[in-house]
Amino acid sequence: MDRPLFIGLGELLWDVLPGGDQLGGAPANFSYHAAALGAVSLPVSTVGMDERGERALRELEDKGLSTVGIAVTDRCPTGYVEAIVDDRGVATYFFPDDVAWDHLEINEAARDAATRAAAVCFGTLCQRSADSRRVIEDFLRRLPPEAVKVFDVNLRQHFYSPEIVRTSLEQADIVKLNDDELVVLSGYFQLTGDASNQLRQLRERFGLELAILTRGGQGSLLVSATEISDHPGITASLVDTIGAGDSFTAMVTVGILLGLPLTEINDRANRLAAWVCSRPGAMPAIPAEFRLIG
Repeated sequence: MDRPLFIGLGELLWDVLPGGDQLGGAPANFSYHAAALGAVSLPVSTVGMDERGERALRELEDKGLSTVGIAVTDRCPTGYVEAIVDDRGVATYFFPDDVAWDHLEINEAARDAATRAAAVCFGTLCQRSADSRRVIEDFLRRLPPEAVKVFDVNLRQHFYSPEIVRTSLEQADIVKLNDDELVVLSGYFQLTGDASNQLRQLRERFGLELAILTRGGQGSLLVSATEISDHPGITASLVDTIGAGDSFTAMVTVGILLGLPLTEINDRANRLAAWVCSRPGAMPAIPAEFRLIG
């Protein structure tokens, strides 16, 4: 098959960690992992005209990603986040306000890519500003009808609302969330019963193709119209969890496009996420054995 084009749409930022800065942002992480799985991949974001922005572009290129979809602005600094990792490897994030991706720009290369995309992943964080929210909604309208739109709920601090979550779900084909985020969405949309029933209700209410629940070391639950796949998880030699969920999302999206069985997709995604947890940072080198395309 031709290699499909995957787009990670939203924040590109630096995780400021005790051991040094690591490039990240969920959409950029998704782009990186989709490329590692064999897709043509393009991060679409905005960085500042500063040292962090220059360094971000260099590092993306060093990791084999095209930067043609990254706009550069002199209005705001490149995004960064202070990430504190606890003794379980779980990161807590503190985001400064008014950074480059709060004023998301779509350049000509990104607009052209939208018309050819097979899949796009977006979340709530970049929608914390009204400017970027409008830009994301417009970008999603440019996609081909068959493009798969993946909403990674990714709730951070207070940067979300019922309206942002609802609108995003209405635009999505696949939703991915974790245990804590399911609690929030259950309150928003009066979801009842166990996790499987809540995902089914969410999927049916918003006409989703697939609902994904990740449960950290306890595995994951995938619910489609015809299948439920419950995976117990893979034991990992934990360094940190940064980027693991994004690798999971990329693997599931590739698997769906390839038409793989849900149980196989779930197992592959858990194995990749466990491997990412065993390495520092969001974008470690991925072994060729995980590649699905090409």
